[in-house]
Amino acid sequence: MGDGPPSLWEWIGRNWDTGRVDSISNLLTDHLVMSFMPILLALVVALPLGLACARWRWLYQPTSGLMNVVYALPSLPVFMLLISVTGLSQTTVIIPLAFYGTAVLIPAVVDGLDSVPDHVRQSAVAMGFTPLRRLLAVELPIAVPVVLAGLRVVAVSSISLVSVGALIGQGGLGGLFTRAYQNPFMPPVITGIVLIVALALVADGLLVLAQRLLTPWVRARKGTAS
Repeated sequence: MGDGPPSLWEWIGRNWDTGRVDSISNLLTDHLVMSFMPILLALVVALPLGLACARWRWLYQPTSGLMNVVYALPSLPVFMLLISVTGLSQTTVIIPLAFYGTAVLIPAVVDGLDSVPDHVRQSAVAMGFTPLRRLLAVELPIAVPVVLAGLRVVAVSSISLVSVGALIGQGGLGGLFTRAYQNPFMPPVITGIVLIVALALVADGLLVLAQRLLTPWVRARKGTAS
């Protein structure tokens, strides 16, 4: 082995699991937590809010306007503001990303419920479905494709935005970028980019698979049409 800088694969091998907090495996684990917790929290919050906005339409415009303002806030200043409350912790990154995800998912839930044809609702009522049963058995399943489309956007954006948290010491794989900035060296940058893109692709693929499993009638309809 020469005296020059290590190759990409040599650097990854040396830094994958060093037992330190800045090893690639630890940064990857942190990135997964800080990416997927906001997605889960956004879904838990946006689903009831979206249902409320679809039920009481007067609520939709002010809620949408407020969430648009939240979505427009740049992430780094929000992280810095939260430091005084949550400290230099993963929570400082998770909270803003959850709000950003909620801002995207509320319109997706409302649009998904709006996509349910009126004659389908009327048929459910004629069959004696209670409002709750109609929501769970008819409206939400039909709304799934639209909601999951919004969730795919949230997943990819959350995985990407976590890296900004590296500027406050909580950025998961973004820590590789700050390391490369402090000591100009390309392997950390390449590794970080590849792993973040891979996480985004895997998350998107899993959501596409979930949509196929949750909406089998869509595939059946396409098969009949062809």
